Amino acid sequence: MTDDHRKIPAPAIDLYTRFIHGEIGRRAFMRGVGRYAVGGLTATAIVEALMPNYALGQQVQKDDERIRASYVTVPSPDGHGFIRGYLVRPFSADSRSATPARLPGVIVIHENRGLNPHTEDVARRFALANFMAFAPDTLTSVGGYPGDDYRGGQLFASLDRAKMTQDLVAAARWLKARPDCNGRIAATGFCFGGAQANALAGILGPELAAAAPFYGAATPPDAVANIRAAILIHHGALDSRLAADYPAQVAELARHNVRHEGHLWPDSVHGFFNDATPERYNPVTAAQAWARTLEWFNEHTRVAAAA
Repeated sequence: MTDDHRKIPAPAIDLYTRFIHGEIGRRAFMRGVGRYAVGGLTATAIVEALMPNYALGQQVQKDDERIRASYVTVPSPDGHGFIRGYLVRPFSADSRSATPARLPGVIVIHENRGLNPHTEDVARRFALANFMAFAPDTLTSVGGYPGDDYRGGQLFASLDRAKMTQDLVAAARWLKARPDCNGRIAATGFCFGGAQANALAGILGPELAAAAPFYGAATPPDAVANIRAAILIHHGALDSRLAADYPAQVAELARHNVRHEGHLWPDSVHGFFNDATPERYNPVTAAQAWARTLEWFNEHTRVAAAA
């Protein structure tokens, strides 16, 4: 993100980040944004610029002929009983013979507002890269993503976090056990989803081959020793709190001899990968982080298929 690209003041973007994390309410967000309404830039214009535009951020159409997608419900006895998600495979994997190709799987975990269109689009991108992707919706037990991020955030805040994690564990194990999976899975996610990708690495141990958390909190220290996945960390260098925690995160992985690689992407804020929020999106570093994620997952999830 260059200074030319960013028209909204950085403190206003930080207010939006605090708002979507539930640290401040809507009234405080609107009042705070109003302080930056200068030079012909109204508070309403700032808010509209910060809100996600999912049509703008769609890279792969839902009816793209190169993919096959469906919604699937998975049992989650230790969580909320069940979890629904969006399953996507490349069309080419199922069209060459009567037996579907066995692909590596990727769990794609949303931010703290439910399975919104951006996360579904990322799952489709993985399918075009020849992975089988499953994007669970942790809001399933309260009716699923409601079509609005603000209401999604309110529903999210009402749920038991430990049960949500168990829902994701169930989704990961279900994906790994599918006959059309090669038995090796990876996890990625954004904000809450990034933290949950890190958490899954600690919970699943050898069941998870790789993880690529985007701007997510680190694996709890008491679970790091259980990690067997290769961890690829993505943070924005301007994401002050997570950037400050990054050295300790890396040191803990190194202390336990966990294979890892980390990036503090320059000129990038929290949410820099999300092209549905253009004032946070950094097209340069987002593309670099995506390319490295695909390389990482290819390296660590296709070994068994060739063995």
